[in-house]
Amino acid sequence: MTIIGCILKSGSGGNPVSVSTSPALPFRCPGWPPTLFSGAVAIVLSAHAAQASPATGTFQVTTTVSDTCQVTTFDLGFGVYNPFAGSAASASTTLSVTCTSGTTYSIALDAGTGAGASVASRKMTSGAHTINYSLYKDSARTSVWGASSSEDVDATGNGSAQSYTVYGAIPAAQFVASGSYTDTVTVTVTY
Repeated sequence: MTIIGCILKSGSGGNPVSVSTSPALPFRCPGWPPTLFSGAVAIVLSAHAAQASPATGTFQVTTTVSDTCQVTTFDLGFGVYNPFAGSAASASTTLSVTCTSGTTYSIALDAGTGAGASVASRKMTSGAHTINYSLYKDSARTSVWGASSSEDVDATGNGSAQSYTVYGAIPAAQFVASGSYTDTVTVTVTY
């Protein structure tokens, strides 16, 4: 118990009442000497130690995660092409797609930049010269990887990088001029 104040009431004879907050702590109302009142009675106002009652409130935390994807590509190098080899030259590369979890997407490869190229017969160029090649979705090199819905690769993102192999082939017996041949293929991830 904590003493928070005194009220004095006039009475007959005597001193203000002495009050204790505990057996060890005697208390006398301050400021009222016994001579001012005849027989004053002290009424002690008390309260328990104040208990903090915290004020509370809430607020919402929000964000929106939209479907999104990122693609990483690596060059495809066939090395030195030998038209006398008797079989197609082959090589492969990988590309990596990272999409938010649950995002459905498709991966398309365009025909490249070679003049007159198509997804069935892409063309690397060296000056005015070209050499044909193809890109496939499978290691047997039978399923062309192109840009149409029947030729692309469909998948669902899981929040981690998902890797895909691109299989390339240059048909045999292309007797073209010597030189360094290149092409640029654009990968498009639609989601």
